Amino acid sequence: MNNYFVLVVDDEKEIRDAIEIYLKNEGITVLKAKDGIEALEILNEHTVHLIILDVMMPRLDGISATFKIREKQNIPIIILSAKTEDTDKILGLQVGADDYVTKPFNPMELVARVKSQLRRYVTLGTYGGIKKVIDLNGLTLDQEAKEVTVHGEPVKLTPIEYKIVELLMTNAGRVFSIDEIYERVWKEPGYNAENTVAVHIRKIREKIEIDPKNPRFLKVVWGIGYKMEK
Repeated sequence: MNNYFVLVVDDEKEIRDAIEIYLKNEGITVLKAKDGIEALEILNEHTVHLIILDVMMPRLDGISATFKIREKQNIPIIILSAKTEDTDKILGLQVGADDYVTKPFNPMELVARVKSQLRRYVTLGTYGGIKKVIDLNGLTLDQEAKEVTVHGEPVKLTPIEYKIVELLMTNAGRVFSIDEIYERVWKEPGYNAENTVAVHIRKIREKIEIDPKNPRFLKVVWGIGYKMEK
């Protein structure tokens, strides 16, 4: 692949080195860190196109590191962990991970997932700057004009509704928890935010969906939150 940089973060040197071998065979440059703090330091100094991040690490674990990374960057993150419980997968996705691979893993499967995420990020995503116009099968967001249209027809959204749609569309396919939506849009802690967010989601659906009860664009992921369908 074209000169991509992947940051591999794991407290086990053998795993870091093994992943590096497979990614190098694909022409990918690998940066390595042994914990979340070292990973954040590398991100401040280098351009990185994707992160493979272990969950259980000293000093700063993978979940906490993901949360901190998501405050500033939208780099694809693949969580890597020996834990297989659904709650751990959900937590990783809630804080902003894009994919989840459990140990022991098939190296070629991991490589395939890395290549898929890189392709989505660089070709279809926001790498290199804000994507000005985003179209999701007829639902279109123009970030410069601050306009949303459905099959060419303009939709009148309130400023808050627009911010919610923009957040979900610029991260299409990613699930956001109710608290995270509230914190990102209202810029304050999302305590008891469920009703507030739910009301705005319902109003947005009434404006962008042909059948709000069977939404095509704005989907609920039960027990987790909401996402905009790719």
